[in-house]
Amino acid sequence: MGQSRRIIAGLVASILLSPLALVDASEAAAARKIARTKPRPSQPARCEMPRFRIVVDVGHTPDSYGALSARNDPEFGFNFRLARLITAKLQSEGFAATRLLVTDGKARPSLFKRVSAANDGRADLFLSVHHDSVPDKLLETWEFDGAKSYFSDRFSGHSLFVSRQNPHFATSLMLARMIGGQLKEQGLHYASQYTLPVMGRYRRQLLDKDVGVYRYDGLVVLSRTRSAAVLLEAGSIINRDEEMEMNSPERHEAVAGAVAAAMRQFCERR
Repeated sequence: MGQSRRIIAGLVASILLSPLALVDASEAAAARKIARTKPRPSQPARCEMPRFRIVVDVGHTPDSYGALSARNDPEFGFNFRLARLITAKLQSEGFAATRLLVTDGKARPSLFKRVSAANDGRADLFLSVHHDSVPDKLLETWEFDGAKSYFSDRFSGHSLFVSRQNPHFATSLMLARMIGGQLKEQGLHYASQYTLPVMGRYRRQLLDKDVGVYRYDGLVVLSRTRSAAVLLEAGSIINRDEEMEMNSPERHEAVAGAVAAAMRQFCERR
């Protein structure tokens, strides 16, 4: 695990210096300001592909790397590789203003960094890329590469989340449905467990039972951004088989292609 974290840290070092990656010492003040001020609704942006500003957020940070996979690899690495490919795919499809967002630091301060970056950059869409796990009570133990590890093969699949507290909730929901629809066309299935009582505090309202869009009001990156915002859990890395799929170029291409197709569909309707 330590080697994986060092490799990922090296990959993102240059990106952390980009204009969207906030490393300002005044982050605490910015976070307090965001926390006090709810986003104000504005007119949804028209989708002119070369000018449509999409921020593709790499979920978590090298310091706060999210979940561990069934083989003890940090979620951040999965997020970074997929988000980078999605960014490149969108740019190649004509969304020239698409930018990759990588933040540093601990969990909660980094959330407000992301919101500040998106809002200050006047994003038209914020897409946060993650990979899924399960509540601790559902984990089982096994040994991988000589180390004790945890897994859950019970659930698999992707999921999409939107917040009713976002000022562009309707647009966020529409985009999430489009992404979900394109993922379905790729033959991928969504994670249905979020409706089950066994999920406890992670249980969510299912807004679209056909393509797997859930409501998650409490997420800072969804509720505090001034643009439409969608969070994508691209698959379960705690599921041993799906973890291997999430490392494959074929799965990466399928997800990135689905996002790009959904964005083209969105622009055609605008």
